[in-house]
Amino acid sequence: MDVHVSLGRPGQLAADAYQQLRAAILDGRLRPDARLPATRDLARRLAVSRNTIVEAYERLIAEGFAVGRVGAGTFVTAAPPPPRPRRAPPHSPLVPRAIYRAAEPPPDARAPYDFALGVPDPALFPWDVWRGLIARQWRGRRPVVGYAEAAGDPALRAAIARHVGLARGIRAGADDIVITSGAQQAFDLIARAVLEPGQVAAVEEPGYPGARRALAAAGARVVGVRVDADGLDVTALPDDARLIHVTPSHQFPLGAPMSLARRVELLAWAEARGAAIIEDDYDSEFRFDGRPLEPLQCLDRRGHVLYVGTFSKVLSPSLRLGFVVAPGALAAALASAKACADGHAPIEPQRALAALIDDGQLARHVRRVGRIYRDRRARLLAALARELPELAIVPSVAGLHVSAIADRHVDTAALVARARAAGVAVHALAPYYAGRPRAGLALGYGLIPAPKIDAGVRRLAACLHDA
Repeated sequence: MDVHVSLGRPGQLAADAYQQLRAAILDGRLRPDARLPATRDLARRLAVSRNTIVEAYERLIAEGFAVGRVGAGTFVTAAPPPPRPRRAPPHSPLVPRAIYRAAEPPPDARAPYDFALGVPDPALFPWDVWRGLIARQWRGRRPVVGYAEAAGDPALRAAIARHVGLARGIRAGADDIVITSGAQQAFDLIARAVLEPGQVAAVEEPGYPGARRALAAAGARVVGVRVDADGLDVTALPDDARLIHVTPSHQFPLGAPMSLARRVELLAWAEARGAAIIEDDYDSEFRFDGRPLEPLQCLDRRGHVLYVGTFSKVLSPSLRLGFVVAPGALAAALASAKACADGHAPIEPQRALAALIDDGQLARHVRRVGRIYRDRRARLLAALARELPELAIVPSVAGLHVSAIADRHVDTAALVARARAAGVAVHALAPYYAGRPRAGLALGYGLIPAPKIDAGVRRLAACLHDA
């Protein structure tokens, strides 16, 4: 490949070329066994004599950074010194907005007993079916090599409209749907399309931090509203709220569904004030007890609800495929915001997902993994009741996690740290509160195999009891 070399010191051209090529090798830009440009080509591009480049190469070879191969060229040695980290200039007058300064740390290495929250088991992903569908896109039709619709591939939007209509009773056509890079981008696009900077957005307290961050990043003034056994307390909403984010099917992170009476009350509140509601239906595909409640979108008669779904829980978060069912002119506005953000989602995965839905493979997959998650959930609830009776399980009938309230004297942050040291990964409830947190834990069962659940809970109980 071409290598950027800048020569500017008279009499030091060979030294400059040597130093810059050596730096490219040391910091990893030129990888082991990479072929350096031919001396004639590089000399012509830099407008210097060939002898200048030959001198630089000979010095690299003499110091062990490169090797010459007769008839092939000059190559970086197979084992050059370890690369040095490359960094941007250490100081800059540019200051990021406060909302972006505290980045999330990268995920830790997997714990032996990993009760990760809201993460599906990658071992359950339908790999063979997916590979076949992706291959079909390249074999059976001419691939899309240009730009596509910002709202998403028409085949996927139509498939999703049919899917949510059957599975959740959602009223939507293909034109009402915008494909997003997961639910997180959906929150960002909605905030940019609906909110003016400085307007109030209400979120559940406790609630999903990703939604809170997206709304704040759009310039909203985010206000937490308490949650009780029936869901979001509508009487506590600020009168000037322009947008409300709720998880009515499976409140995140506590788990209780929003009662029908509270759903009707929330819709009436939004209608009276012209507010928008984000219905975040992040994992309701996995329901284990009771009858499903009507989504807010089904009860909405005035077009106030934006229904957000994702395939991160039923398939994989790495697909980065979600969607919004938007009322009225908001679908076009969201598509415009999507075009500004990243143009459109990759086309081939969209078409493969459309085929997965239309072939009935997605429904079969959800039924299959749902049985597995049901077993894991039952084992986790039984183990918690047996080993940790001091934790009060929050009633929950859906999803991939359960929450438990601890005595207020329990230091859950310290408990989580002790458990991690013992090989058990669990989550405290505190990070999901913006204000005063409640002591408790959230435990996912999507990632941990059923045979390891009992041992993991026993270790967690030992950490609590030892403290």
